Amino acid sequence: MTATVRDNPAKSRYEVYDDDTLAGFSAYKLTGDTIAFTHTEVDRAFGGRGLARQLVAAELDDARRRGLAVLPFCPYVRKVIAENLDTYLDLVPQEKRDRFDLPHSTG
Repeated sequence: MTATVRDNPAKSRYEVYDDDTLAGFSAYKLTGDTIAFTHTEVDRAFGGRGLARQLVAAELDDARRRGLAVLPFCPYVRKVIAENLDTYLDLVPQEKRDRFDLPHSTG
């Protein structure tokens, strides 16, 4: 299995593929320099392979590369950020962290 993640701006979502088969996606709304992640799902046929985590990590890394602030409305995106505070917390604007039950700092 080779998993790849691609941004599909026409559908406002990042997609994860298992070889050439669409396995899941993470929907977003892009407004200016802010990306709001609203929903993530992986088809049950691809469950248990860590594809959702790979998808979210790739989209958060891409948001960083693009200089975008992240609003994690999707509970799974929020969970990945919370489990990797040193890596991703800074993507969420400090004044928005309370809204997502995220700490103000990693320390």
